[in-house]
Amino acid sequence: MTRKENAGLPQSPPPKAKRRPGPAPRFRRRTVLGRPLHRLPLSRPHRLGADFRSVARFDERLGWNTEIPGFAAVVGYLDDSPIGYAYGCTLQETTRWWSGLRTPAADGATSETGARTFALSELMVVEKVRGTGAARQIHDELLQGRPEERVTLLVERDHPKVRALYEAWGYEWLGEVLPFPDAPLYDALVLPLVHR
Repeated sequence: MTRKENAGLPQSPPPKAKRRPGPAPRFRRRTVLGRPLHRLPLSRPHRLGADFRSVARFDERLGWNTEIPGFAAVVGYLDDSPIGYAYGCTLQETTRWWSGLRTPAADGATSETGARTFALSELMVVEKVRGTGAARQIHDELLQGRPEERVTLLVERDHPKVRALYEAWGYEWLGEVLPFPDAPLYDALVLPLVHR
């Protein structure tokens, strides 16, 4: 992905997200400014390396998202430097997103039509902008104008502060999910999308 593709933050704090003119966002070679996404200073290096958190598995999950209809991505910038990103796709009728659900859900809560739910797969920001609202701005920019009824995301159970942040944004708990056998346990959260 290049800086010309669809999102950015202005050059002075506080960071703000805005769309840049250009084609629909797409990951090409899964890079930002020529650097692989996993090499941006966004994740905790000590967490990469376990099988589920390995670079190869991240790349696999990113690749899967880019192949699904409704894929979208936003990269946030501050002073022409990437400071965060978010991406996801529309859940299809045959999705396995809910297959690891470990708690009962209301009837129809996990039914997908290929147009009902946008799955927010990743939202990350560099440490220097945490707490500034940059993550929320990137989140909101990604969801701006989405046609789906709702958005879902997964939050590791070991991160209650992150879950509380999403709940402050309006997300509600749907259940516990184990998305892959070697993955940590997650909480699935859902947020209705308001269409005007």
